[in-house]
Amino acid sequence: MLRLASKRLLGQVLPRPPQVLPRFYHENVIDHFNNPRNVGAFDKSDPTVGTGLVGAPACGDVMKLQIKVDEKTGEIVDACFKTFGCGSAIASSSVATEWVKGKQTEEVLSIKNTEIAKHLSLPPVKLHCSMLAEDAIKAAVKDYQTKRAKVNGTSDAAPVEQAAQA
Repeated sequence: MLRLASKRLLGQVLPRPPQVLPRFYHENVIDHFNNPRNVGAFDKSDPTVGTGLVGAPACGDVMKLQIKVDEKTGEIVDACFKTFGCGSAIASSSVATEWVKGKQTEEVLSIKNTEIAKHLSLPPVKLHCSMLAEDAIKAAVKDYQTKRAKVNGTSDAAPVEQAAQA
C-alpha cells in the first residue's frame, strides 16, 4: 500500500478514476422536478385555505402544501406547494397538488403514499418523500376543517383525525 502511494506521488502509476455508478430517476420524477406544477402559496389566514406543513428531520425535507376549498361544495378548487428538499420530495409535492384538485376534501384523504411512490417509481430510499406528501395532504385538510369549525362554531375536524389514524 505504501509502495503504491509513493509511486503515485512520484507519478509512476496513473491513478485509476473512481467508478461512478449512474443513478437514474424515473422520467416522472425528472418531469415534476424540472417542471413543478402549482408552486406558490395562498394567504394562510383565508378561511377557505388549508395549510399542511410537514418535515422529515432525518433528511431535512420540508413540505408546505396548501389547498383552497369551495365552501359550498367542499371541492378543492386549487392547490399549491413549496418544498425544501430533494428532487423526489419536490416531485411528490407536485404530484400531490395535481391529484387533489377537483376532489372533495374527504376523498383526498384516501390518497396513499404508496400510490404517489408507484406513480413516480421512487426507490425504497426515497419513500419518505411520498409519505411526506400524504401527511401534508392530511394536515392541509385538517387545518381547513379546523378553520371551518371555528367559523361555524362546530367540531368538524373529527373525521380527519379518524382518517389520519386509519
